[in-house]
Amino acid sequence: EMTIEKTVRIFAGAVVLVSLALGVAASPLFHSANWLWLTAFVGLNLFQSGFTGFCPLEMILTRLGMKHAAA
Repeated sequence: EMTIEKTVRIFAGAVVLVSLALGVAASPLFHSANWLWLTAFVGLNLFQSGFTGFCPLEMILTRLGMKHAAA
C-alpha cells in the first residue's frame, strides 16, 4: 500500500534524478545547468523537513486522502 512517507521518498528521488539528468553536462539529456537549482531545492527541503516536520508534499497528499504509514 502506498503511504505518504513512501510517496514523498519516491517523488523526491525522482525529482532529484530527473533534475540531475537535465542539469549535468555529461548527461545525454542535458538541457541547462540551471536544473541543478531544483536538485538543491529538493535537498534543502528534505533537510529542513527532517528538523521541522514541515513538508509541503505531505500536506498535499494528506488533503488528497492518502494515509500515513502508522495509520
